[in-house]
Amino acid sequence: MSTKNHKPKTKNSPKSALRVLGLDPGYERLGVAILEALPNGKHQVIFSACWRTSSQMTFSERLLNLGIQLEALIAEYAPKFLAIEKLYFETNQKTAMHVSEARGMMLYVAARAGLTAHEYTPLEIKVAVTGYGKATKAQIIKMVPLLSSLPHKPKYDDEYDAIAVGLTFMARDGR
Repeated sequence: MSTKNHKPKTKNSPKSALRVLGLDPGYERLGVAILEALPNGKHQVIFSACWRTSSQMTFSERLLNLGIQLEALIAEYAPKFLAIEKLYFETNQKTAMHVSEARGMMLYVAARAGLTAHEYTPLEIKVAVTGYGKATKAQIIKMVPLLSSLPHKPKYDDEYDAIAVGLTFMARDGR
């Protein structure tokens, strides 16, 4: 499994700081982000990555590896909330089923860690981040750095999507 972890410049934050784990569910590529609310109304991304699993692994091995990484991330950054994208069905039913199963594992891991889950549709995420429900991927990618402080430029769309899901939580439920 290939992971690209980006450590924050500072992990020490006030204990009362609002932290959310944003996830863009997948099993081949999983977008993850930890966001923290700043007093100035902006949001700081303190961790983001796109975790990848090998197609040489069995599906259950992929889930196990992602689950272990997710548990470690939650233990390290102590978010209180999970923001996760709701699944919409694609044309490829096998892929949709596997993503759904991976999403279930993520909800389970978060619940076991005591996180309160918030689920958002792609439309809700687009509206929260861009103000427009039919926004393109490029528009979301453009808005993410305007709404948050990024420790690095994300390489994959999945990472931008995880940040966008976290921003949706901050805009809608993180008050």
